[in-house]
Amino acid sequence: MQSLIEIQQQLLPDVLAIMKKRYLILRQVMLSDMIGRRTLAASLDLSERVLRAETDFLKEQGLLHVETAGMRISESGRKLLEDLEPYYKEMFGLTELEQRLRKHFGLKHVWIVPGDSDTSPHTKRELGKAGATALRKMMNKDDVIAVTGGSTLASVANQLTTQTPLKGNWFVPARGGLGESLDYQANTIVSTMAKRTGAHYRLLHVPDHLGEGAYLTLMQEENIREVVDVIRSARIVIHGIGDAMVMARRRRVNEEVIEALKAEGALAESFGYYFDREGAVVHKMPTAGLRLEDILETEVVIAIAGGGSKGEAIAAVMRFGHDDILVTDEAAALVITAILDEEQQASF
Repeated sequence: MQSLIEIQQQLLPDVLAIMKKRYLILRQVMLSDMIGRRTLAASLDLSERVLRAETDFLKEQGLLHVETAGMRISESGRKLLEDLEPYYKEMFGLTELEQRLRKHFGLKHVWIVPGDSDTSPHTKRELGKAGATALRKMMNKDDVIAVTGGSTLASVANQLTTQTPLKGNWFVPARGGLGESLDYQANTIVSTMAKRTGAHYRLLHVPDHLGEGAYLTLMQEENIREVVDVIRSARIVIHGIGDAMVMARRRRVNEEVIEALKAEGALAESFGYYFDREGAVVHKMPTAGLRLEDILETEVVIAIAGGGSKGEAIAAVMRFGHDDILVTDEAAALVITAILDEEQQASF
């Protein structure tokens, strides 16, 4: 049986487009607490004239409060968004996208949030919220959860809460530090996750990029070895995905290695490994943390990454075939499906 949204899309496509636009306006205002018209127009890629007409309508309906300092959502507007929550994925066509990606890559679950986290901080916050929801759903009592670094995982940490303290659970860094902003290092993120959920955590105080000699020496240290053993026992791994060249430079990899990565067709990076377009590992860095063989044995692997710029990289890591759950945004999902469409056309 067709849903109401599907019927509207066939009979009244213009109404559905207006509904989506007004939903996005209300949602953006709610996420911002208070926002000016110019900032709102820029974040939604609407002209100020169009936005003014829409916000005037929403104000007349009692869904928005317009003040000198900006706009804020009313209680009626907040309630309307809550009522629409079960339908928004279908309204934006995200349910169909989720099903397609899940089936194509053989995943257990796919979550897609609307928007593009490359350009919208609010979408990135929603991506973190969805990642936190996915992680909570998969966590059991006394789990060890290994976490990589990066801004997206930091967003997950900031959105993670639980009503029941996870006293038996441990959060651990999947790797050492990248030398980037402290807020985005795995050690900081696992500390935040543990504190927000009442769980325990262990830290790994070693650089992520190690030479072979330094790696072997560090692995002989009893304290480090003990933490690494805990990391490699993780039942859940939650990780980000990056562009291969961007991540190589963040790791301060020398030009010789960068040229080698280019020659090997490296497109994506995740948990210290570089993948080509087909999902094959073309390069790995010695790291005190999770190894590829640990990923292959991990019970639950959750990838969280978004933004149109990462679409190709996400597709490459999904082809690696050892993720169970993907949390991404609409922009990345559309890039991935465009890649799949091109490949399908090329095969005919």
